[in-house]
Amino acid sequence: GLTVTIPLTLISFVVGLALAIAVALVRVAKVPVIQRIAQFYVWVFRGTPLLVQLFVIFFGLPSVGIVVPAFPSAIIAFSLNVGAYASETLRGAILAVPKGQIEAGLTTNLNYLTIMRLIVLPQAFRSAFPALFNTFISLVKDTSLAANITVAEMFMAAQRIVATTYEPLVLYCEVGLIYLAFCTVLTWLQGICERQLAKRF
Repeated sequence: GLTVTIPLTLISFVVGLALAIAVALVRVAKVPVIQRIAQFYVWVFRGTPLLVQLFVIFFGLPSVGIVVPAFPSAIIAFSLNVGAYASETLRGAILAVPKGQIEAGLTTNLNYLTIMRLIVLPQAFRSAFPALFNTFISLVKDTSLAANITVAEMFMAAQRIVATTYEPLVLYCEVGLIYLAFCTVLTWLQGICERQLAKRF
């Protein structure tokens, strides 16, 4: 189960974070039409349960002729969900950067994208890091929902063992402890990363 849970978490978070950056930049720049699409995307994926999103992609899309295997379906759903939440975190962090820094960049003949890449985004990531890392930790636990669409991750593996051993209490507690151990290690790493970032900025 771990050989599926870990890649599922990492791939979904990386793709979701890339999507979040793009959506946040579009919304901050107020690009016509595209901004409306980005707002609609965030509204939908923040306003509907992740389990429903999984079911729509895996069970719903085949009814219109689009068949997506279980693992890619989970990656798509988790990535879109992470992207929606993380984009709002990043948007708030970008807006918190003083506008004077953008104006200073423009006076040195830097274009908007360069200013965002070199000046604004590094500062925004620093302030958004704790919230983004919390999103990552939540994603580790949310991957258990993929068992509902037959992805053989850790929780699905436990369910299969329970079906043959009839020891749900022991096995589900064991799975819970594994998730707890993962999240504890990640929380410890978060603290180290935050201290390193504090030294740099």
